[in-house]
Amino acid sequence: MDTPTLGDLRVSASRACALLRVLAHEDRLVLLCRLAEREHTVGELEQALGIVQPTLSQQLGVLRREGLVDTRRDGKYIHYRIASDDALAVMQTLHARFCAHPDGEKR
Repeated sequence: MDTPTLGDLRVSASRACALLRVLAHEDRLVLLCRLAEREHTVGELEQALGIVQPTLSQQLGVLRREGLVDTRRDGKYIHYRIASDDALAVMQTLHARFCAHPDGEKR
Protein backbone atom coordinates (compact mmCIF):
# COMPACT_ATOMS: atom_id res chain seq x y z
CA MET A 1 0.00 0.00 0.00
CA ASP A 2 1.39 3.40 -0.96
CA THR A 3 1.90 6.05 1.68
CA PRO A 4 -0.44 8.98 1.03
CA THR A 5 1.20 12.18 -0.08
CA LEU A 6 0.84 15.38 1.89
CA GLY A 7 -1.57 16.57 -0.79
CA ASP A 8 -3.68 13.44 -0.37
CA LEU A 9 -3.73 13.92 3.40
CA ARG A 10 -4.81 17.55 3.01
CA VAL A 11 -7.68 16.57 0.68
CA SER A 12 -8.81 13.89 3.14
CA ALA A 13 -8.50 16.30 6.07
CA SER A 14 -10.59 18.87 4.19
CA ARG A 15 -13.33 16.29 3.57
CA ALA A 16 -13.26 15.20 7.22
CA CYS A 17 -13.46 18.82 8.42
CA ALA A 18 -16.47 19.46 6.18
CA LEU A 19 -18.25 16.43 7.64
CA LEU A 20 -17.37 17.38 11.20
CA ARG A 21 -18.63 20.95 10.69
CA VAL A 22 -22.04 19.59 9.69
CA LEU A 23 -22.06 17.16 12.62
CA ALA A 24 -21.14 19.89 15.11
CA HIS A 25 -24.78 20.90 15.61
CA GLU A 26 -26.89 19.17 18.24
CA ASP A 27 -30.12 18.91 16.20
CA ARG A 28 -28.30 17.59 13.11
CA LEU A 29 -26.38 15.10 15.22
CA VAL A 30 -29.57 13.82 16.86
CA LEU A 31 -31.25 13.54 13.46
CA LEU A 32 -28.38 11.55 12.01
CA CYS A 33 -28.28 9.34 15.10
CA ARG A 34 -31.94 8.44 14.58
CA LEU A 35 -31.45 8.00 10.82
CA ALA A 36 -28.49 5.68 11.43
CA GLU A 37 -31.04 3.20 12.81
CA ARG A 38 -33.29 3.26 9.73
CA GLU A 39 -35.10 5.68 7.44
CA HIS A 40 -37.83 7.87 8.95
CA THR A 41 -40.51 10.27 7.76
CA VAL A 42 -40.44 13.90 8.84
CA GLY A 43 -43.44 13.24 11.10
CA GLU A 44 -41.69 10.31 12.78
CA LEU A 45 -38.57 12.41 13.36
CA GLU A 46 -40.57 15.33 14.74
CA GLN A 47 -42.47 13.11 17.16
CA ALA A 48 -39.48 11.04 18.28
CA LEU A 49 -37.01 13.88 18.70
CA GLY A 50 -39.20 16.78 19.78
CA ILE A 51 -37.67 19.09 17.18
CA VAL A 52 -40.32 21.53 15.96
CA GLN A 53 -41.17 21.35 12.25
CA PRO A 54 -39.51 24.58 11.02
CA THR A 55 -36.22 23.71 12.75
CA LEU A 56 -36.47 20.10 11.61
CA SER A 57 -37.00 21.11 7.98
CA GLN A 58 -34.13 23.59 8.14
CA GLN A 59 -31.69 21.04 9.55
CA LEU A 60 -32.79 18.29 7.17
CA GLY A 61 -32.22 20.78 4.35
CA VAL A 62 -28.65 21.36 5.53
CA LEU A 63 -28.04 17.62 5.69
CA ARG A 64 -29.45 17.20 2.17
CA ARG A 65 -27.37 20.04 0.71
CA GLU A 66 -24.26 18.53 2.25
CA GLY A 67 -25.09 15.13 0.74
CA LEU A 68 -25.44 13.36 4.09
CA VAL A 69 -29.10 12.38 3.70
CA ASP A 70 -31.31 11.44 0.80
CA THR A 71 -35.07 11.14 0.43
CA ARG A 72 -37.66 8.97 -1.21
CA ARG A 73 -41.31 9.84 -1.66
CA ASP A 74 -44.06 7.38 -0.83
CA GLY A 75 -47.39 9.05 -1.56
CA LYS A 76 -47.59 12.15 0.61
CA TYR A 77 -44.73 11.02 2.86
CA ILE A 78 -41.06 11.84 2.42
CA HIS A 79 -38.68 9.32 3.97
CA TYR A 80 -35.16 10.39 4.96
CA ARG A 81 -32.15 8.11 5.18
CA ILE A 82 -28.40 8.55 5.54
CA ALA A 83 -26.83 8.73 2.09
CA SER A 84 -23.18 9.16 3.09
CA ASP A 85 -21.13 6.09 4.01
CA ASP A 86 -18.70 8.39 5.84
CA ALA A 87 -21.50 9.94 7.90
CA LEU A 88 -22.95 6.52 8.68
CA ALA A 89 -19.56 5.19 9.85
CA VAL A 90 -19.03 8.22 12.10
CA MET A 91 -22.57 7.96 13.50
CA GLN A 92 -22.11 4.25 14.25
CA THR A 93 -18.91 5.04 16.14
CA LEU A 94 -20.52 7.92 18.05
CA HIS A 95 -23.50 5.72 18.90
CA ALA A 96 -21.23 2.98 20.26
CA ARG A 97 -19.19 5.46 22.30
CA PHE A 98 -21.93 7.77 23.60
CA CYS A 99 -25.41 6.32 23.15
CA ALA A 100 -24.70 2.78 24.31
CA HIS A 101 -23.72 4.25 27.69
CA PRO A 102 -25.68 7.52 27.90
CA ASP A 103 -25.00 7.94 31.61
CA GLY A 104 -21.31 8.43 30.86
CA GLU A 105 -20.38 5.07 32.35
CA LYS A 106 -16.79 4.14 31.59
CA ARG A 107 -16.07 0.85 29.89
